[in-house]
Amino acid sequence: MKLVTRAQWGARAYRTPNGATPYGRARKGVKVHYLGAPYKDRAHDKCAAYVRSLQASHMDDNGWSDIGYSFVVCTHGYSFEGRGLKRRNSANGNTTLNDENYAVCALVGSSGLTTPTDPQLNGIRDTIEYCREKGPAGDWLGGHRDGYATTCPGAALYAWVQEGAPRPNGSTTPEEDDPMAAITKTDIFNAVWKTDGLAAPADAADVKTNPNWQPQSILRDIQARVRANAAVEAGQSAAIARLAQLVGSGVDTTAVVAAVQQAITDAVIKVDVDINGASA
Repeated sequence: MKLVTRAQWGARAYRTPNGATPYGRARKGVKVHYLGAPYKDRAHDKCAAYVRSLQASHMDDNGWSDIGYSFVVCTHGYSFEGRGLKRRNSANGNTTLNDENYAVCALVGSSGLTTPTDPQLNGIRDTIEYCREKGPAGDWLGGHRDGYATTCPGAALYAWVQEGAPRPNGSTTPEEDDPMAAITKTDIFNAVWKTDGLAAPADAADVKTNPNWQPQSILRDIQARVRANAAVEAGQSAAIARLAQLVGSGVDTTAVVAAVQQAITDAVIKVDVDINGASA
């Protein structure tokens, strides 16, 4: 689904409290609409501006609290979020009808462009499925004219709705058009993060057990090296302190050397423990 969020199309803030009214019941299904006014198709980079003008008309001319529709689908197949899944629409005719079904409007007019495009039909179908899955909405599907005296959504669009809103002949879902369409940024991140095959440096702490690194192996090795350095520094400090004690007490050179060697051995043992622990 090519969803354009309110923030992405530059929606005005809706008025409260009415604009924040949630649905009071489970949605039976989806009602499809058209503009009921002349519409001329335009380049996709102009569609957001048109949706903003539609919102302005509903709020400023009609006095509504927001754009009336749940979603608006342009001729390029993009679904612009209106009141969305949770806030009750105001496009179906009255409060009861608004509360029963989502309202999905196609940018198709009563004159000018009157026949929906194939990408638009796919976009409407995507939006219907989105409402069913995420709303949730039931399986009922109709036009604005169902239960309300209007010609909306026009002859061409209503005929398609009565057929069950099939995808156009020969068309595919967005995922079939583009196998990457359903893959999220999180999926890509996880796939890259878990990829194995980067050769580990010869001096890596766990190179014997992990000759091929994942990105997380780099962090483990850095952690091991930091711990190793800290342990060596601690061992050196202990050796210096012990050396000072022995020299001050008049112990001979042999004893001093033995004490230093023991302190270094203790540090090496601690380094090995830390590295193994970090690599576990």
